[in-house]
Amino acid sequence: MYTRGPPPPTKLAHYRQFAPRAAIHVSPLCLGGMSIGDKWVATGFGTMDKESSFKLLDAYFDAGGNFIDTASIYQNGSSEQFIGEWAEERGIRDQLIISTKYANNFMNGDTSIKSRVNFTGNNLKSMKLSLDSSLKNLRTDYIDLFFVHYWDLHTSAEEIMDGLHNIMLSGKVLYLGISDSPAWFIVKANEYARKNGKTPFVVVQAPYSDLQRDLEREIIPMCRSEVPIFFFYKSIGMALMFWNVLAAGHIRSDEDEERRRQTGEKGRVDSDRDWLRSDAEKKMCGALKVVRKQVGANNITAVAIAYMMHKVPYAFPIIGGRKIEHLMANIEALDISINPEQMKYLDEASNSMLVFHTISWYVGMFSDRVFDFDSPHVFRDP
Repeated sequence: MYTRGPPPPTKLAHYRQFAPRAAIHVSPLCLGGMSIGDKWVATGFGTMDKESSFKLLDAYFDAGGNFIDTASIYQNGSSEQFIGEWAEERGIRDQLIISTKYANNFMNGDTSIKSRVNFTGNNLKSMKLSLDSSLKNLRTDYIDLFFVHYWDLHTSAEEIMDGLHNIMLSGKVLYLGISDSPAWFIVKANEYARKNGKTPFVVVQAPYSDLQRDLEREIIPMCRSEVPIFFFYKSIGMALMFWNVLAAGHIRSDEDEERRRQTGEKGRVDSDRDWLRSDAEKKMCGALKVVRKQVGANNITAVAIAYMMHKVPYAFPIIGGRKIEHLMANIEALDISINPEQMKYLDEASNSMLVFHTISWYVGMFSDRVFDFDSPHVFRDP
């Protein structure tokens, strides 16, 4: 009655349940959409025209990938627009799991808007405006996974969770996530949701790499933790999506560094544009090279991604970039098994355990608002 289908093109098609409370099945590596789009040329983050974007998306999908992450702010909306147009042209929207985010000023590129104060932040108006824009850009009537891009330091957990729950009831969003926020706030928000019949977050998104392991202090233990339900304890847990998994290109081989130095290729504006690595970064890359040889891998970036996937259950690295060859090289991570001794060796090579840097992240996000530290709930247009 049933026949076995063809073998998957790559292990991207070895789909996994997303989270304990989210039974959708996704590729183990998520394709990041920050570089997809053509509006951030001046920022140095990297951009792609429509043709190049479609080729990258085709390569990921043809390899078995079904999980794409973007945000309303990425490339001033052109990331969502390209992804939406591509999915519509291919007729594959319902085959994809698309995540997007709200909180950043997604209208930052529109100079006709004089007052932008409520186009950003976690408030209900920002939530509605951003979601409506994302639905239009992505050419869809629902979002699979809707993220709070970051906690804005002043919107209450109650306002956020009430608003998100209402969106869930409307059918416009299937699952909820939160990104770049402190563990105590995530716990508070989910506890409020559970106690009041609202929809909790099922996933956390945050930066994590071999060179930045501060999530291991609070975020990862929180995602593994147990919560009380009906007077007994039941393990719930949350999924984790990692961004900046290759530390903005600082996880690379010595040969790649020399090639980029000779060609004059520059890095991102939020990193060292000359691709210079610190001694600690070189030490970590050296350790990855040792393990690469032991496991028979072709590149250290795949080992770096595999290392993170061995850290926690329900772990989904977001792989970005603009080159198809880099995408295919990173998929090799799914073939790598790292034993406990090798994990310990890599742990000892990396001593990056920073405290989550809340203030520096979020103040920078309010690009068109002034934060008054003497009156922390007051924002004003400049």
